[in-house]
Amino acid sequence: MKKRLQHALALSGVLLSSVCAFSLSQAHAQSQEALSSSPVLLPVPAHVSLSSRSVPFQGVKVVWDGKATALEQRAVARFLGRLEKLHGGSDNTEPKTVLHIRAGQDPAYLTVNEREGYSLSVKGQNIQLEAGGPAGVIHGLATLLQLVQPGPSGRQIAEGDIQDAPRFSWRGLMIDVSRHFMSVETMERQLDAMELTKLNVLHWHLSDGTGFRIQSLRYPKLQDIGAHHQYYTQSQVRSIVQYAADRGIRVVPEIDIPGHTLSLLQAYPELAAQQPVLVTDAAGRACTTSSADGQTTTNCSRRPNLNNAALNPVSPQVIDFAANLYAEIGRLFPDRYIHSGGDEVQDQQWLDNPAIVSYMKANGYKDVPALQAAFTAKIEKALAAQGKIMMGWDEVSEAPIPKDVVVEVWRNAKWTGSATKAGHPVVVSAGYYLDLLYSSANHYAVDPDATRPANISAEDAERLRHQTLDRLERAFAPDPDMAPLDEAQRKLVLGGEAPLWAEIVSDEMLDARLWPRSAAIAERFWSPETVQDVDDLYRRLPVVMNELESTGLLAREHTDRMIAELTPSNITPLTVLTSVTVPVQNYALNHLAGPTGDAMLKSPAAIASPDSFSAIEFNALAKRYAAGDKSAAAELRASLSVWAANDAAYTQVATTPQLQLAEPVSKQLSQLALIGLEAMEPGAHNRAWHKKAQHLLAEQDLTLIDPTSFAGKERVIPPSGLLIAIVPGIHALVQSAR
Repeated sequence: MKKRLQHALALSGVLLSSVCAFSLSQAHAQSQEALSSSPVLLPVPAHVSLSSRSVPFQGVKVVWDGKATALEQRAVARFLGRLEKLHGGSDNTEPKTVLHIRAGQDPAYLTVNEREGYSLSVKGQNIQLEAGGPAGVIHGLATLLQLVQPGPSGRQIAEGDIQDAPRFSWRGLMIDVSRHFMSVETMERQLDAMELTKLNVLHWHLSDGTGFRIQSLRYPKLQDIGAHHQYYTQSQVRSIVQYAADRGIRVVPEIDIPGHTLSLLQAYPELAAQQPVLVTDAAGRACTTSSADGQTTTNCSRRPNLNNAALNPVSPQVIDFAANLYAEIGRLFPDRYIHSGGDEVQDQQWLDNPAIVSYMKANGYKDVPALQAAFTAKIEKALAAQGKIMMGWDEVSEAPIPKDVVVEVWRNAKWTGSATKAGHPVVVSAGYYLDLLYSSANHYAVDPDATRPANISAEDAERLRHQTLDRLERAFAPDPDMAPLDEAQRKLVLGGEAPLWAEIVSDEMLDARLWPRSAAIAERFWSPETVQDVDDLYRRLPVVMNELESTGLLAREHTDRMIAELTPSNITPLTVLTSVTVPVQNYALNHLAGPTGDAMLKSPAAIASPDSFSAIEFNALAKRYAAGDKSAAAELRASLSVWAANDAAYTQVATTPQLQLAEPVSKQLSQLALIGLEAMEPGAHNRAWHKKAQHLLAEQDLTLIDPTSFAGKERVIPPSGLLIAIVPGIHALVQSAR
């Protein structure tokens, strides 16, 4: 056994020299394999019937059955441009395929009532796309792009019929640009990817404690002081809104009040519930200033809570300010909805202010939620007078507000139940928080109108009933005993959104943190409820990710650049390590980043993806091997040999503190790979070997964070923020060893 292992590791020197190229092109290779067999559709259409017969799809002539709008013509131009990027230009000078498009007029375009359905029919060289309006044309072209395949003689397309429409009308991404600013170009890339995956709402979180990111002409201090030199001009905002509208995407802005307002209050401190207001020093630390005996004292902290600062809810000046600000911002966004935030007001922000407490007593407000409810009602009236419909996080559902106010459920399904019972439309973000760093499979298991996670076991449910939870855990933990929504309540669920809070997401990280997981969530929002096959999802996701990157996303390019910046002398070891590790979950990464802040943005954990396609493939092969299918043995050994040899090379390039924090994980990966190789060797595996293997695996099991427990509670959080994703496959190999 030992000699064969030595031989395998010797061969790994050759393998290691090319593993970088393998790792970076694996998704592309998987996608090409899938493309050569059958079209990969995501989201899965409502009804699809494809023939095994394919026909050439070379030159394309577009024929409009009726007059096309300029918007629809631009959609076709994007389709043809993407077609060329994915499959090259046509070899034929004369178009042979005719694409007939018939689109109705839709006065409700870019509203929750727009006509998004379409049908596609491919028969010979004739393709018919029919849609009820511009949205259906855009969605139909996205599906048509996925139907086109490379063939032996060039582009081809399968014959068949598709009738499609979304399950939910609100299918959104929430992108936080306050914590880390995202450039206009970065935002446009996400909108392109949203178009191709049929997401139709960009919830743009423009203000929070860290920065106020939109220009105000009426209150210029908001950008002069609160934006820290990074904000969108009103011209840029209009441009992004138009860019989105062209792609069938509504833009809903969020200006968060009355909490999460530090950046606003730095500009206008007279509106604050508490004095003094935090300021920022040259080192980026948050500080408080106080005056006594004619002297000003400044105290700075490296770990302040930038979310705590709140507006004074009893000040008429605050109400006027908010109404004026929303009126100005609202004119930049045609959408009827505007998000006013409303979440996580810290009680002491108001209770430590004697004037606010006196106001509460005089007006009969028993607690902070009651006072906030009254404040929310005033803001809603101001927005309604401006022709806007309020949207807010689920705390707003406790206020006496009209039923058309949309409640965004961020905590758990309890709030979906209570809000819909009160008659409010609901958008569900609970279960889709991308900054929790769950895999696509975790998010895919959550349904917007479900009140209990599909993957919660009876054991987990019982544990939740008796577990002591803190505030954050209570917010996200499911209620194992909640009754299903009735039919009337289900109709009020408009759909869902996938939020990405950006405390630990930089501009160059955004593409990889949003995708491909947003594509998996897009399918959950669009496709029939019965589409639930996780294995099939993971078969299709690499293909879709390759398409998104070929047509504009820069996830792979940015990841490559981050690796090259961290290990310029040799990119291979870090590439190997991050290809089979995933970042820790449940805000454990935020916890690790506390002492060093933005240093985490330049670390292996910032590079590793929550979905490791390499590990997913390995784990599936190992499971097959353990079940008796030995055809994958050579591929398993090749991968294990590379991982086993990688630690020696990683040690040589780990020259910075962040890289050195990952050295234990690198060593453990090597040890696990060696155990996997030994498990595949013929011959007896004695008790001592099994004990050694189980001990190593048990160490890894301790680092796996339970999705129902936050910040690594009762678990070991690796200082690097990395978890080894091939552990399930090694478990399978060890269990199969005799």
